Amino acid sequence: MKRLALRSLCATALLATAGLASAADPVQAPFSLPALPYANNALEPAIDAATMEIHHDRHHKAYVDNLNAKVKDYPALASTSLEDLQASVSRYDAAVRNNAGGHHNHSLFWTLMAPVGKGGSPSPALKAKLVQTFGSQEAFQTKFTETATKLFGSGWAWLILKPDGSLAITTTPNQDNPLMDVVAERGTPLLALDVWEHAYYLHYQNKRADYIKAWWQVVNWNQVNTRYDAATGKR
Repeated sequence: MKRLALRSLCATALLATAGLASAADPVQAPFSLPALPYANNALEPAIDAATMEIHHDRHHKAYVDNLNAKVKDYPALASTSLEDLQASVSRYDAAVRNNAGGHHNHSLFWTLMAPVGKGGSPSPALKAKLVQTFGSQEAFQTKFTETATKLFGSGWAWLILKPDGSLAITTTPNQDNPLMDVVAERGTPLLALDVWEHAYYLHYQNKRADYIKAWWQVVNWNQVNTRYDAATGKR
């Protein structure tokens, strides 16, 4: 009897242990935090290492974690790409909209910057389009800077290619972006600038204009060119 009782206790303990192990196994999260394409200090002096670390490892990670947490409410998210999610964001609640936008925007933002002197310059095709639209590359940068500086509160400034093939500078509040089916001016993002205070306040305090001026030094025009070529090739 004692042996039977002991076997029973062992079996129960094994089942309990298996149950705990199963509960501890993480569910595969459909969205993940991308690694930065450079070191935290690679964009200095324009953007300091501490800001990059906090911005990527805390702020961006929070958007990813919060978005993954919504999969239980919307199982379809698990099989929806991040870009497709932007185009159908009106189907979901505000938490999905904010966190899907935050994840998308930051994932793009990191790729659109490069260390000083490594970002190249606008390609002949893109530069010609900038000149045609804004008069010159310098005039474009001036208008983009003014638009980003004057954006009230938190949000993003964008250079987009509109469905009709024209370029436009636009802004979105919070974590919205031009791919979303809820914004007034839609298009393919070519260039993005985060003007939330968490993107610059640690180093620049309330001097947003200084942050934007420095940011131009680290724009990755090579990636902007690639995006422009891909977007125009689809038309």
